[in-house]
Amino acid sequence: MSNNINLRKGLNVPLAGAAVRTVRKTILPDVVAIRPSDFRNLTPKLLVKEGDKVLAGSPVLADKMSQNILFTSPVSGTVSGVVRGDKRKLLAVLIKTDEVQEYVDFGIRKVDELDAEAVKEALLSSGLWTALVQRPYGIVANPELRPRAIYVSAFNTAPLAADNEFVLADEFDNIQTAVLALAKLTDGGVHVSFNAEIKSRFEALKGITAHHFSGKHPAGNVGVQINNIRPICKGETVWTVSMQMLAAIGKLFNCGRYDVSRKVAITGPMALETAYVKTVPGMPMSAIQGFYGNDAEEIRFISGDALSGANVGAEGYLRFQDNQVTLLREGNEYEAFGWANPLRFKQFSSSHTYFHWLLKLLCPKKEYALDTNLHGGERAFVVSDVYGKVLPMSIFPVYLVKACLAGDIDKMEKFGIYEVLEEDLALCEYVCPSKIDIQAIIAKGIDTMIKEMA
Repeated sequence: MSNNINLRKGLNVPLAGAAVRTVRKTILPDVVAIRPSDFRNLTPKLLVKEGDKVLAGSPVLADKMSQNILFTSPVSGTVSGVVRGDKRKLLAVLIKTDEVQEYVDFGIRKVDELDAEAVKEALLSSGLWTALVQRPYGIVANPELRPRAIYVSAFNTAPLAADNEFVLADEFDNIQTAVLALAKLTDGGVHVSFNAEIKSRFEALKGITAHHFSGKHPAGNVGVQINNIRPICKGETVWTVSMQMLAAIGKLFNCGRYDVSRKVAITGPMALETAYVKTVPGMPMSAIQGFYGNDAEEIRFISGDALSGANVGAEGYLRFQDNQVTLLREGNEYEAFGWANPLRFKQFSSSHTYFHWLLKLLCPKKEYALDTNLHGGERAFVVSDVYGKVLPMSIFPVYLVKACLAGDIDKMEKFGIYEVLEEDLALCEYVCPSKIDIQAIIAKGIDTMIKEMA
């Protein structure tokens, strides 16, 4: 079964610096970081100490609230450090990698012969359960629940996003295995959404419910897709998983290994060269220095895309779920006349504030080397239709954001808090004339819901 959904709202940000479709190098970092902050609502319990030897797939952390959920090492090596912050908060576990990688042998398993409990046990023991994201709230999936359905987005429309058709070109069999395994965990099946404008090899997957979306960003966001397929109601639970994590789950069953290595797109206007590298989550940004040179102070290092990724800094690490690094110039300089100057041909605007829209008529594929300058400061938060023009979801974004600011749980429920994560409103933040940090407000609202509704 398949259906076609055309989203009329959205915005494609023409950011320069898309990754060239070639794998430039394989990076096995000297040190890899496992960071609890990559997972929402995690209370970590440390399972190793400095000096311990670990294999790829060895448990490093557990969730104190659900200790069968393990977080395992992506590499083999030696625990070289445990980084703590204020009040001894666990920030990261650092692992010095071995030259030759060794893996925990979880055993090859035939998915057809496994029941739901066996699939669940395999994912929990290997650490790949953490690949499953539960909505509402975007937390690690609760193994005690059976979700309404599992959703996957087979494409990404975010600025300079990695191309799944290239990144996962050799992973069809592993993804097929993962789909068959995860289908045992839900009665609603596995729903995979494809770009209606591009034929995908993954449309041949068996055991899926296919959906086809057309439109601008955020058409590739799984949250937007769920809202347009079947919205999440109060009391319902769905799980989501990325295509790259499907490949890792498939490798667990087909090869018996915890292998989360991936092709990562190095993108952005500050990249000396754009390409893909093969590496693992937890890679330090310093490992890609050849792609940005010696001007780290002038660069913002983003794990993920420019709209919803995390500013990790030159000393930061690639997050668990990300397969993209974006390098932007830090825009710290003052701009004379600001937005009032219409002659800004190197700037992009979602409205007709600048004359770039005239250039677009002549050169529709023109790209811009955008930086991080806000071009103004935060000001009064007024009700307008600006957000609604770029958000193809049946919610009221302005009222939802204000409800989150007020901490009003009833209104947050009424206006769609169960439907969204921060990434779904990233475009609203980008076009906001008041420069409101909308994603941080949504994150605070979700944290309030988790705390009050537990």
